[in-house]
Amino acid sequence: MKLSHAGESSRRSSVHMGSRYEAIGSLVLRYGLVLVIGWIGLMKFTAYEANGIQPLVAHSPLLSWMYGLLTVEQFSQGLGTVEVMIAVLIGLRHWSAKASALGSGFAVLMFLTTLSFVFSTPGWEPSLGGFPALSGAVGQFLVKDVVLLGASLWTLGEAWTHQAQVTFPRI
Repeated sequence: MKLSHAGESSRRSSVHMGSRYEAIGSLVLRYGLVLVIGWIGLMKFTAYEANGIQPLVAHSPLLSWMYGLLTVEQFSQGLGTVEVMIAVLIGLRHWSAKASALGSGFAVLMFLTTLSFVFSTPGWEPSLGGFPALSGAVGQFLVKDVVLLGASLWTLGEAWTHQAQVTFPRI
């Protein structure tokens, strides 16, 4: 009898620890995403970053047309403004799940767009035989967006679910 009680106590303790790690992980994931998107967005206001994204945008069938309307710096600053707004919206989760879901949705679209650069920008390392060897300059820079896309999808789902539960409570 004591063995089953001890086993149950151990199980509860493990579940409790797992739940704590999950809660901490969700905070790090959400606000880490906010930090990364916001920081990268602020960097878009520098000439260094504007010139760094220029080849990606110029090769993109989705975005290259923007350089017919805006200079490299103007486009970069506009993108930076959007990225900072996305970060702020995601970070508002404590106060507004709806705002966080909106920001997360925009982040999903942003990361899908940047991941498309893998296919439109020369990013495969020819000295290693091309695909699937990613170049350090472009390919390795972009592949991290898969994780950021996953984080954005998670924050979107969590905020959306919370908003739905508040808007349509169970009776």
